[in-house]
Amino acid sequence: MSKEKKKKRSLKNTILNIFIFFLFVIGIALIFNKEIRNLLIGNTTQKYQINNVTKKAIDKNKKANTSFDFDKVKSVSLQDILNSQLDRASVDNLPVIGGIAIPDLNVNLPIFKGVGNVELLYGAGTMKEDQEMGKGNYALASHHISGMVNADKLLFTPLERAQVGMKIYLTDKSKIYEYEIDNTGVFDPTRVDLIEDVPGKTQVTLVTCSDLEATARIIVFGKFIKEYDTNSANETVSKAYKTDFNRVQ
Repeated sequence: MSKEKKKKRSLKNTILNIFIFFLFVIGIALIFNKEIRNLLIGNTTQKYQINNVTKKAIDKNKKANTSFDFDKVKSVSLQDILNSQLDRASVDNLPVIGGIAIPDLNVNLPIFKGVGNVELLYGAGTMKEDQEMGKGNYALASHHISGMVNADKLLFTPLERAQVGMKIYLTDKSKIYEYEIDNTGVFDPTRVDLIEDVPGKTQVTLVTCSDLEATARIIVFGKFIKEYDTNSANETVSKAYKTDFNRVQ
């Protein structure tokens, strides 16, 4: 066999091997796309958990210009997560303004200002621009994740197990705001009235989709109990904000 023919065959084999390799990579990605998605969510969520951010950053982020347009919120997809990870300027500067913990549900999430798509991939977002912890109806939204073992630990998916009497803790790194769940339910997506302030009532409202098609909303309501300084928090609250919750192990 001539050297020229050997070179051509070698080139064809190299191209074939590269093609097979890429098919293998694509196949692995298709098989484990949900695992990859959930791992990326968990890792970035941890970065913004309240114990990993400063009070100075929180105060700065309260002035951030963000989106409150519910209609622009999209369902979670691996492509969106990968895009956000590639856009480091975006994912490294999310407007975290606090944290939410629900010890009985193993929830420990950052609270971001607004309901931008990237923000909701990694934590809970405020649903109204002028809302304040411990005042009116403090409404938060986040995604519901499904499709694999342990996905029920991510974002607001645990809300499907919420029960009356469970405690919800919000913090802005200065104060802790304690609430107690007093109602839960599944509602039509059009019920935006449920996040509006109710005269004479101080509460928290947590919203997530009930399924991948977002045909309904799981909503958890909590009544305000009290507020206190962060350095006055008991062991249960302190542990809730330190534990590596909402992450697939």
